[in-house]
Amino acid sequence: MTQNDTLLMVENDPAAIRIAMHAFMKSGIKKQRIKVAKDGQAALDILFGEAGMGYSVPRLILLDLKLPKINGLEVLKRIRKEPSTKGVPVIILTNSDEERDVEKGYNLGANSYLKKPIDFDQLIDILEQLGLMPK
Repeated sequence: MTQNDTLLMVENDPAAIRIAMHAFMKSGIKKQRIKVAKDGQAALDILFGEAGMGYSVPRLILLDLKLPKINGLEVLKRIRKEPSTKGVPVIILTNSDEERDVEKGYNLGANSYLKKPIDFDQLIDILEQLGLMPK
């Protein structure tokens, strides 16, 4: 297990994935640096290799809350529980603006919480602050 320059986007909405990929590429982040998991179990498989795929730690995780199989809050709990991933920045991207979801996300260790539709200028600013933008 090694940390690399990939970004893991955990999102099940194809339109949101397309929009995010376009924004990332427009900002200079190469498509090869972005992994997409379309449900919570797939995200855990990528992060921890449960499906025998091998694994590596991304530099950033973009996490939807409302996911098939395993919801985003459960994924976040697991990310923060594991020593290999507990320090990885996690940005929650979701349709929910319920105060309890925001509070739960931050209490579980999310670094930021963005409501969809995503303001990609704001996301790019966060990526720059985290040093994740290409030089």
